[in-house]
Amino acid sequence: MNNKELNFDSFREKLEYEYEWPSLYTFKFIVPRKQEDAVVELFPKVNVRTKESSGGKYVSVTAQLMANSSDSIIEVYEKAQHIEGLIAL
Repeated sequence: MNNKELNFDSFREKLEYEYEWPSLYTFKFIVPRKQEDAVVELFPKVNVRTKESSGGKYVSVTAQLMANSSDSIIEVYEKAQHIEGLIAL
């Protein structure tokens, strides 16, 4: 996302091509340490793994979500794009 607007229509097409729904989808983000809680809150019912960078300035956040459709995945990314400093992998 890195100051670029994610093209959700194109992303939806790729998700529909690559996945059969429902499907397990893995989200991976890197955020400044102060934004860790905002990312974790995107996944209230999911076990989230976090790992601090060697310098302690950033945190990687990984979450797996059983999604019913591509729209479920896009909904998370739409919320995530408003978190300052977030990088989606």
